[in-house]
Amino acid sequence: MLKILHTADWHLGQSFHGFSRDTEHAAFLDWLLLQLREQRPHALLLAGDVFDTIHPSAAAQKLFYSFLARARAQQPELQLVVTAGNHDAGSRLEAPARLLETFDIRILGTPLNADGTQLDLPRLLVPLVGDSGETEAIVIAMPFLRPSDVPQVAAADDPWLAGIREAYHLATAAARQLQQTTAAQAALLAIGHCHLLGGQETSDSERRLIVGHAEAIGLDTFPADLAYVALGHLHRAQSFEQGRIRYSGSPIPLSFTESGYQHQVLLLEFSEGRLQATRSLPVPRTIPLLTVPERGFAPLSQILQQLESLRELPAQPLELQPFLRINVLATGPDPTRRQQIEQALQNCSVRLCPIQVQTAGEQQTADSPDVESPATADLSVLTPANVLTREYQRLYAADPPADLLQALNEILQGEELSA
Repeated sequence: MLKILHTADWHLGQSFHGFSRDTEHAAFLDWLLLQLREQRPHALLLAGDVFDTIHPSAAAQKLFYSFLARARAQQPELQLVVTAGNHDAGSRLEAPARLLETFDIRILGTPLNADGTQLDLPRLLVPLVGDSGETEAIVIAMPFLRPSDVPQVAAADDPWLAGIREAYHLATAAARQLQQTTAAQAALLAIGHCHLLGGQETSDSERRLIVGHAEAIGLDTFPADLAYVALGHLHRAQSFEQGRIRYSGSPIPLSFTESGYQHQVLLLEFSEGRLQATRSLPVPRTIPLLTVPERGFAPLSQILQQLESLRELPAQPLELQPFLRINVLATGPDPTRRQQIEQALQNCSVRLCPIQVQTAGEQQTADSPDVESPATADLSVLTPANVLTREYQRLYAADPPADLLQALNEILQGEELSA
């Protein structure tokens, strides 16, 4: 039997509205070490986006390499396979690869050979040893594929997507050849960091892979004889083809839109070349993400009342305080809005993140998307007062107050006098 943990999208070093996530990531890595000790998997697969940026901080790199060292010290026989995601700098991630290979840690940042001319297929194939002491799985450790990484496919409608499919088919063919040399019936596995067609993407933290292009690959990218495909990139855990292809999801919520996700790592069991069992190991939430109001938007007066309840939260050091998002429904301009919110939060043990403002007009449009926009005005007769009135009505679904129009008239009259 062979047991594997599948995880992805750690995004170490993320700055969350100006606040560090190091405390949460450290707690997750401590928890993951506990799972390794209790579950005793033979291998850990990390499917991309180790770091949040291509220039990770020293603290983020220390978290990563400290985890690798502690995992190997705790479980010397553990096999670790790490691939780069679109947030990672692949060449930088694999810079210490030769050193880490001596500890049975394989890091794949780029898929090409040293000349950068073609896929380095032998390097991408990673054998995994199971209970038998023999190779029980062969992993295609494919990092994120950029357009310059993929083979050229003649007459392809989309050369990048066709190239990704070709890369996996070539790698699977090479894995089949290696499979024939193994004593046991080795399962064929693949790692990928990509957007799969039909994958649910609702988070604003998932960076688009190629802006302005269709970027979702089809299920036929992965040959049918792959027993399991471990995916990263989409932060919501989800599966395809009866669980043969899975996103493990991110271990912590990387945006407020992910606060309702089930964050997890996956425990997989293989025998006789096939996936036999899959189990979700839920990751404990270290820091709450709060939203006021819990749903939708509310006027500032109601929000200020709701913020009173936050005074009951226990005092915490900054790094342990909940993150807070506030959604304000604006019925008019208010330059004191943030000041009022910050004053209401004095002595509250929370970290204020975004204050999102939706105007009454925007809410009306969202609730009634079929409402027609105002007719185009005749520019020859349009006055500054007309422009102000139309824009105010669009934003706040009401006429502008008389004092605002009067202030505009005073400004215009002053300009005429000075002309």
